Amino acid sequence: MTFVTGTAGSGKSLLTNALKNWYVNRGEDAIAVNLDPGVVDLPYEPDVDIREKIQLQDVMEDYGLGPNGALILAADLTATKIGEVQDEIDSYKAENVIVDTPGQTELFAFRESGEFIVRETKADSKLLLFLLDPLLANTPSNFLSLALLSASVGLRLNVPKITVLTKRDIARDGVKRISEWSRDTKLFEDALAGTKDGEQYSLYSELFRSIRRLSFGADLYPVSSTTQEGMIALIGEMTRIARGGEEFTD
Repeated sequence: MTFVTGTAGSGKSLLTNALKNWYVNRGEDAIAVNLDPGVVDLPYEPDVDIREKIQLQDVMEDYGLGPNGALILAADLTATKIGEVQDEIDSYKAENVIVDTPGQTELFAFRESGEFIVRETKADSKLLLFLLDPLLANTPSNFLSLALLSASVGLRLNVPKITVLTKRDIARDGVKRISEWSRDTKLFEDALAGTKDGEQYSLYSELFRSIRRLSFGADLYPVSSTTQEGMIALIGEMTRIARGGEEFTD
């Protein structure tokens, strides 16, 4: 079971669609699960859809809440439906289950309901994809902020994590630069020196080194959900983790 997370606009739903299509086009069983009760349009038809059980507009009306409050409550209510969601997932008997999480990362990763969902769902293996948007991570400080968020989400949800750099087809220069930063601490620090100095530089540099030691690692997986670039490498790493470290061949 693969949980797709990331900041709003990072491409979670597009990658969910791309992953499902990848498996199906190769003759494997795969389903897409939508866990965002507030989403209006999706680029795929969910096989399991939380909106059939929780409607954001109903939550607003029933509890007298505005959109923001309703989103928070709806995220928590999703946890109360996880048994029903699990039954639907099980009915498909699919080998590959891709879970599209709410657009606002904090609603899933930093509330008890999200941790509960990840912990209580049943699967042979669980994996977290954190999507990094190169259009946001376009400066050293922004990149560091998103790297911190990726590390925090991974620690919070406590399952193996892969950080995916999305939009490879439309932000090639940014993807290349960010990939280099992730692999080479000196390159990142040189770029950082052009924007920060003194105490700020020291703080940002030490934070980056700490993230590298904790969980962020040197490996980002640049992909395009549109052109499928990078999908073989990403699927390979996902499969390797699911198989407990075995090598993958396409």
